[in-house]
This record gives sequence, C-alpha cells and structure tokens, in this order.
Amino acid sequence: MKLIPRILLGLLFLGTSGSLLALQRRSLQRSPFDQGPGYVSSQGIEKAGFIFARLRYSSSRIYYDYSGFGFRYNGGWSEDFPKGDRQFVEGAQRLTRLNARSTEEVIEPDGDEVYDYPYLYAVNVGTWAFTDSQAQRLHEYLLRGGFLVVDSFHGEADWQHFMSGMDQILPGADHKWEELDSKDPIFHVLYDLDERFQIPGYQYVSTGRTYEKDGFVPHWRAIRDDKGRIMVLMDFNMHIGDAWEHADDPLYPERFSSLAYRLGINYVIYGMTH
Repeated sequence: MKLIPRILLGLLFLGTSGSLLALQRRSLQRSPFDQGPGYVSSQGIEKAGFIFARLRYSSSRIYYDYSGFGFRYNGGWSEDFPKGDRQFVEGAQRLTRLNARSTEEVIEPDGDEVYDYPYLYAVNVGTWAFTDSQAQRLHEYLLRGGFLVVDSFHGEADWQHFMSGMDQILPGADHKWEELDSKDPIFHVLYDLDERFQIPGYQYVSTGRTYEKDGFVPHWRAIRDDKGRIMVLMDFNMHIGDAWEHADDPLYPERFSSLAYRLGINYVIYGMTH
C-alpha cells in the first residue's frame, strides 16, 4: 500500500488583523478509533481532502493524566485529545480553504492504515516506545513520503528518550537531525514566521513560566530524507497542542495560540505538498 497522492490544497489566507480565533466553548466527546476516511457523521459521510491523524503508542514510563485519572501507563499519546486536534482543524478551516474532516483519526503504528495519512502528529514523545515491528512500519512510512510532527516534550531527558525511539525508527545515519533556521520553507509556505517564541502548556496560567523541566530554550528541529524533504518536524521545549486546546480559554494568552495555529497550518501545507 502506498501513501495517498499528495494534493495541492489551494489554501487561501483570509487575513491577519484582530484575534486569530473566536472559538466557542463546547463539550467535545472522544471520537471512536475506527472512524476511517469515510467517517459517518450525523450529517452522513464526511468527505475530506485532509484528516488530522494522531499517533497512538505505548508509553515507557508513568505519565500523569490531567483529566482526573491520576498516574497511569500508556496515556502519553492522548494529551490534548480530542479537543486540541478538533480546535486546530476548526481554526484551519476558518483561516484557509482547507477541506478537512472535523474529527481526527487515531493511528496505530502496527497497521497498514498509517500509509493512508501523509500527516501524522504525536505528543509526549519523551515517553514513547515501540516494538521492532512498529518501528519498522514507521520507518517505511517516513521513507515513503510520510510527515511526522512531534510536540510536547521538554528538557534533556525527554530529548534523549525521544532520540532512542528515533534510533529504532531511523537507525544509524538515517536519523541525523538539524536545527531549522528562519529561512527554511516550512516557516514560509503560507505565513512568514521569522519571529517565533516559546509556546507553553497550560501550566503557564498558574506559573507564568513558558518552560517545563530544563527546557528553557525553544527549538525547531528536523530530520530530512535524502532529497532534503523534512520527514520529522520537532517542536522541542514547547506545547503547541495545549495552545490549540486552550485557544478558547480567556486565561490562556491569545498570542501563544495565534502562533500555534500559524505554525500548525504551515506544517499541514508543507506535509501535503512536499
């Protein structure tokens, strides 16, 4: 099975003045994990040119679940889910002509379904772990043209654990990473994002800190294929998913969500056109 052909999205920027979003509060229910590209909504079959895909993985250490269930294993993949995913898609639909499905898809690293989604998002990758067969499947996904965005990991210990997972997925010289500078096309495919800053998680509201652990400095890093295409985009020492999830919360600063949406939209366009 091959990745679906990449399409030029025909995205149209609608304006930068004023607040980026005006999202209303509402309760978002967890979606089933078997929706598939032909997800049946209350309005019938929901056709879309883009589906937000989130990677589900096993966690190698205890993760704190802020939804009220306390400490547990195997939960790190689902932080901000599903509200963050859906609010990002809603914002992208308002700001562009992106024909996106309103609900996300949760992707297992074991099945061939991963090849149907050229864009894949993963969080808390400082806790991720894979079997050899899962790592091999993700290896093939990236080399076939897949684009993985990783988010919400902070500090040296998280970085080292993330890279141990990349050693499995892209062993040896295949996983050399680089710092991205402001000239990189990914920061200019729609929005020009020369001026960027650290995007914190919701903990900022109570602490006033933009950093977590020892992740004081934000980094945009990447792993490229042999043609120069970014295969893995790393939002390191940041929590972009929280900025999407809390864009409708007046306590969370709008400037963080504004940048997070612009970054996310650029990522989607890059991933679908490169």
